[in-house]
Amino acid sequence: MKRHNTHEKTILQQPEIGKIILLEAESGSSRLEVLQQWLQVGEENKAKTWLLSFNSQEDGLWAGLNEWLNQILPYIQAKAPHLITKHSYELAMILPALRRQISVRNPNLTDSSIDDERVRNYPLDRAYRIVHGVIDLLDSWYDYTDGSPWLIACNDYEQAGFLVRRFFAELIRRRGQKLKLSLLFATAPNTGETASAHLNQKFLAQKISLQLPAEPEVVISQEKMSQLAQNLEEQIARDAIELEIHGPRLVSYWLKSDQPEKALIWQARLLGIYNHQGFYEDALVYCESVATQLDHLCGTDNNMRWNMVGNLFNCYATTKNIAKAYQIVQEEALLKLDAPAQLVRAYYIMAMFHTRFLPEHDHALAEDYLNRSLSILADPTSDIPADDRHFMAAFDMNGLALVKHRQGVPQEAIALCKSAIEEFKNNLSEGKHRLHRSVLDYNIAQVYAAMGELEEAVIYFTAAIAADPNYSEYYNDRGNAYQRMGHLENALDDYHQAIELSPPYYEVWMNMGHCYYLKGLIEEAIKAYSVALDLQPTQTPVLIARAQVFEACGHLEEALLDYNAALDLNSQQPFLLANWATLHYELGQLSEALSDLSAAIALSPDNPDLYQNRAIVLISLGQSDAASADLQTYLRLNPNATDRAEVEESLSSLSKG
Repeated sequence: MKRHNTHEKTILQQPEIGKIILLEAESGSSRLEVLQQWLQVGEENKAKTWLLSFNSQEDGLWAGLNEWLNQILPYIQAKAPHLITKHSYELAMILPALRRQISVRNPNLTDSSIDDERVRNYPLDRAYRIVHGVIDLLDSWYDYTDGSPWLIACNDYEQAGFLVRRFFAELIRRRGQKLKLSLLFATAPNTGETASAHLNQKFLAQKISLQLPAEPEVVISQEKMSQLAQNLEEQIARDAIELEIHGPRLVSYWLKSDQPEKALIWQARLLGIYNHQGFYEDALVYCESVATQLDHLCGTDNNMRWNMVGNLFNCYATTKNIAKAYQIVQEEALLKLDAPAQLVRAYYIMAMFHTRFLPEHDHALAEDYLNRSLSILADPTSDIPADDRHFMAAFDMNGLALVKHRQGVPQEAIALCKSAIEEFKNNLSEGKHRLHRSVLDYNIAQVYAAMGELEEAVIYFTAAIAADPNYSEYYNDRGNAYQRMGHLENALDDYHQAIELSPPYYEVWMNMGHCYYLKGLIEEAIKAYSVALDLQPTQTPVLIARAQVFEACGHLEEALLDYNAALDLNSQQPFLLANWATLHYELGQLSEALSDLSAAIALSPDNPDLYQNRAIVLISLGQSDAASADLQTYLRLNPNATDRAEVEESLSSLSKG
């Protein structure tokens, strides 16, 4: 890292397009002046510039990005309002106040369900779709601008939230060139490496450390902070949107006040919001305070304790801190809760630990926990309302179905899901627990698909869609079933609908690529695979699939690049090495082909085809003895080879040569 003792008039050079400068220096007016000078030079060179501030502790998890979007949204509304409609979900997640002005397209039941109806949590990577959706929005918006370069100075970047840091890393990777984008990350000394951990280092043009004067922190009295907090509480009141917007600042105010204990309830509420929205990595900032103060937070309110334990479990388990999640459930639920309804829920989570989350699965123990739960529900003396009893029984049956599926008894899994559906039909009104009903149909469909009973799978996928018609994954999975059945047009229809209903995710584009290839639509297949790789460039299956399409249509150089990228991700793949060797051979690169096949044989020494292929290369290189040895190995490993006569003839010719 370059070090400078003082900052000159213009010390930071403009980086090349698609690159980032990382600046470490004390925060304050001196550093701000450096950023402003950098932007001024950009403006003189006809660039569009923004200076953004990042303080997730006060401005929330989207701090910085929300400021930028608020600045450019009026221009998008004026010139391309359809883009706001198209990306309403992403925008409403980042700018909650926008929900008062626009309708969010295609809400699904996971988004809209409340309280006990909320039975599904999003997976970790679903929040990343929001990141990619906003990048697509900016990509489209740029076409309506004058094409000027974009320069963004990011002040206090080490304070950016997890998803915001991921956003800027993905933005520079995916669209740095098209947007003519240059970024400047300004961080406190010795924090730049952590702040830029998401970045691919090839996008980092320069690291600079400036020795700037430290400025005294502006101190506000604790009494003043209490007053500010009280005023903000009154503003938030019971408004959920105001809580999302101002809750983090309220927490910060209370923590700096003479009554820091008042922050806890707001930390708990924000934890619940972030957990429901699937923002688990950013929710972790509140987890420790809530986890260590549950007794103070909940007192004797065991329903509240259970809700907090559930939120903590989801955040820790989803972010792979399984030990912490297990500890929370054991110590704060199993050892402290004794009401039947709460034990039912705790046993269910313990079952999920043992069948899903813990490194070593114990499906038998998971089954035991679920049976304990069902026994409580079957006990007429347990103090659980009838509707709750039926719902919980169906929920447990669903969990037990997962265990049976993982134990390899799919018919029992299907029977349990069907029993759960009957539990709903016979005991609960049609409008209740719609989300869970759709989940049960979906689970049955998944089991049938895994069994290869695709017509049954389609029936239940269709039922799940009827219950929750805006859930993208249902269409993606039904499309996969249609594709396996050979109903390619139906599959494509479902993939297009899945894309329409969600911010982008690579899986559906990969599946669409497969479908186009099966239909013989090569160019469309390549485009679909390319979108998938734009979203997730490290997916080896997509790289291999696109390489095979390139190879099939004679684009050998492009195929070679994809195989090379796949091998860079995982070089221990004999199939890939063999394909790579074939391409090298067809391009006349014999030494490379020989090296590839030798590496493949080292990984898979019992594969006869690899020896036969290497023999072909060795013959072309004039190495007859080595070729003969490989052909003999081929016959030894494949004694019933259909081409034995041809191989023996080749051996005879080599011995004569």
